[in-house]
Amino acid sequence: MSVPQLSADRLRAHVREVPDFPSPGILFRDITPLLRHAEALREAVRLLSEPWRDRRPDLVLGIESRGFILGALVACELRTGFVPVRKAGKLPWKVIRESYSLEYGRDTIEMHEDAVEPGQSVLIVDDLIATGGTAAATCSLAETAGARVLGFSFLVELSGLRGRGKLGAHDVHVVLDY
Repeated sequence: MSVPQLSADRLRAHVREVPDFPSPGILFRDITPLLRHAEALREAVRLLSEPWRDRRPDLVLGIESRGFILGALVACELRTGFVPVRKAGKLPWKVIRESYSLEYGRDTIEMHEDAVEPGQSVLIVDDLIATGGTAAATCSLAETAGARVLGFSFLVELSGLRGRGKLGAHDVHVVLDY
């Protein structure tokens, strides 16, 4: 799914490049300037939401941590509920979990066991897709809970890392491609 270039170009001006963060050789795409700019934030939420308006997800799942911010706003825009997907040990109720591989090791994400009802349709939102491991694990977690994953919406994609390849045949919407 593509985004009108004019809107994307306006938003791109609000994404800061931070070299060598979190480690040498990494160029970090910092969206905090976009988050503090009201007009850019509204435009980002509109663009993240647009392809899903007619598909009407029952819930938006937001991936920790910037996915909480954007996902909750997308849920409001789409007039649906929001579910946080968190790193292990952060949720206070009974959880289901999914472990996945990282470049150097493994990690685990969790969701409350009663957050999604079987058969509900969900949209997964995060600020960025890089290698795709966290997004793919979130998809697996949602499907384990019985959800039907409509697709993914990301503000930023680091396309050279080919993360969308881990998301199978699901629809993937990206606002800004780097």
